[in-house]
Amino acid sequence: MKIWLDDALVAREEARVSVFDHGLLYGDGVFEGIRIYAGRIFRFYDHLARFETSAKAIGLALPGGIERAEKAVRETVRALGEREGYVRLICTRGEGELGVDPATCSQPTLVCIASELRLFPAETLERGLDMVTVSVRRPALDAVDPRVKSLNYLNNVLAKREAKLRGAHEGLILNASGCVAEASVANVFAVKSGALSTPPATDGALEGITRASVLELAGELGIDARERSLSRVDLLGADEVFLTGSGAGLVPVATLDGEAIGSKARPILDRIAAAFPAYTETRGVEI
Repeated sequence: MKIWLDDALVAREEARVSVFDHGLLYGDGVFEGIRIYAGRIFRFYDHLARFETSAKAIGLALPGGIERAEKAVRETVRALGEREGYVRLICTRGEGELGVDPATCSQPTLVCIASELRLFPAETLERGLDMVTVSVRRPALDAVDPRVKSLNYLNNVLAKREAKLRGAHEGLILNASGCVAEASVANVFAVKSGALSTPPATDGALEGITRASVLELAGELGIDARERSLSRVDLLGADEVFLTGSGAGLVPVATLDGEAIGSKARPILDRIAAAFPAYTETRGVEI
């Protein structure tokens, strides 16, 4: 693991922020999860653009602009020296006074962490994940827009905790209308009769980078792919269900609430997964 903190690579035991940092006190900040594939940073500029947009959405001025964020990622990834890995880019509001007023914070804090991957065991990926519908609901769009990757991630944390307590790998989060938003740390895809669907951002889904990649790749492969609202029943009746995320990649779902999803055959996911490595090579940025 390598850590970049405010213009310098530091050892893990020296990577500290103030207890008065508003990122810690109030979840006031933004982040990106970025994947390294075959020694290249996957869709790097898309991640940077989303990072900048998230910062603008909460009125956070990135210290040194997006150029400094790019520099932080490149230096940290080079120091890691791995061909496969995961990067977490973070910007907090910075140190301030007690109280939610962001005006008391004079200087945002920029952090980048690059580490080796921690994936599910091969046998779990072969079988597929167990997922349960959790009691946590996705906040309304006019409360917290899911397109903003903020440090206020309690909704997802509680969903993951509930899923693990119930013996599952992942939690399915619905919105207040009962439509599928996403899993606790991934986007959701369903396949029915050869057509691929994923919930739109208006239903509470993060516009994930890997999600967008799967939609684009599906189009290149001639697979009917679209955004549309999905219910829990749609997933139970699907031929295939899988999750996507920068950390996990593409992961099949075997069961939902104890019920088997489709059959063991996953022809659509298999086609996309087979084409994905070549896709990442063409969308990766040299370190």
